[in-house]
Amino acid sequence: MSFAEIVRTAIGNAFRSKLRTTLTVLAIFVGAFTLTLTNGVGTGITNYIDTQVSSLGATDIIMISQASLAEGGAFGQAASGPTEYDPDKAVVAGQMGSQFAALTNTDLAAIRAIGGILSVEPLRIVSPDYIGSEGGKKYEFTVNPSPAGSRVALLAGTGFTDGATPELLLPAAYVEPLGFASPSAAVGATLTIGVSDVFGQKHEVEARVAGVQEDTIFAFGMIISEGLTDALYSAQTAGLPAAAAEIYPMAVARFSPTAGPAQVKEIKAALEAGGYSGRTVADQLGAVNTVINGIVGVLNAFAVIALIAASFGIINTLLMSVQERTREIGLMKAMGMGRSRIFALFTTEAVVIGFLGSAIGSGVAIALGTVISTVLADGPLKDLAGLRVLEFNPVSVVVVILVVMLLAFLSGTLPAARAAKLDPIEALRYE
Repeated sequence: MSFAEIVRTAIGNAFRSKLRTTLTVLAIFVGAFTLTLTNGVGTGITNYIDTQVSSLGATDIIMISQASLAEGGAFGQAASGPTEYDPDKAVVAGQMGSQFAALTNTDLAAIRAIGGILSVEPLRIVSPDYIGSEGGKKYEFTVNPSPAGSRVALLAGTGFTDGATPELLLPAAYVEPLGFASPSAAVGATLTIGVSDVFGQKHEVEARVAGVQEDTIFAFGMIISEGLTDALYSAQTAGLPAAAAEIYPMAVARFSPTAGPAQVKEIKAALEAGGYSGRTVADQLGAVNTVINGIVGVLNAFAVIALIAASFGIINTLLMSVQERTREIGLMKAMGMGRSRIFALFTTEAVVIGFLGSAIGSGVAIALGTVISTVLADGPLKDLAGLRVLEFNPVSVVVVILVVMLLAFLSGTLPAARAAKLDPIEALRYE
């Protein structure tokens, strides 16, 4: 019996007991369906985050802070007793009374001297009070801490003209409240931003709307130009001595966009040697993807449990098939079919059942997932342009089917071995 004949015979034998086989296929269907859906969720969300990060244009930056972010063992650091007072070390206040080592202009100069670093700018945190148009209402808002040079998708406008001009990218939600008929009507308008200094004195800074940003997961708050950041920070720190105004929680350094992983690693090592810590966008994205992969892994575990339960169904189905076809097996052996052929026939039956369950399960998951993803994209998630909650990678789908077929083959080895070991004479006498 050739391989093609074995496959053809196995397909026919698999449906001798249609009800039993159908129930087994349905059990496999549940596991394959769940696996395909959970992989689709992981692929969809990961692709969206990758796309958004790429659109920011910030793949060549590294966020730098002091290596000792907290004193006294906070945030998982081992407590080794009190730290000796250093009068030259700048600190900034954190939440719950904690203090963090800050960067000064001296630190910025030291970072600029590191090989591979093209430029360094301090990350200045500004906290404006309000924004408003001439004669209109004033609204609270926050500033997006994205570094200078970051980009987001725009509904209108072309972005910042240059770094020195006080400009901002207005979130779409502010267009109508500020009195503009459309996003394009807001572009070029001048808005007034109010900010208070540490003494409670109010200051106002004017800024031009350079564009209206599309809603994405990275578009929270307003993205402002370096020139506007300078103006707001100067107003916010008015009256403070230089020693107090020129300390920064972090700095943003740029390296060559063509730098490879080895070069980035060298930059990080040099920073570490100087007492600093650096994290690239890729590092931060890796942490997010780790969380996503962990969640998807847990969901996949439940699907695997369903598949293991289904594998017992395959074993039961084939064991009953062996028992029902004992005389037939004896006849095949009496006609010269060897043990290996018998074994191959029954394991192929198992693989056929596994293929049917996994192919149908994956197909239904893709069809249903595509519909769900489209409904969500056009409904609750329409503000997050480009987000497809479920995306199906053909390679992942094929891997799911192959894994299920392998599991089915392993499940079929026990019944197949039992069939192959039957004595032909005893099998022919079986009633």
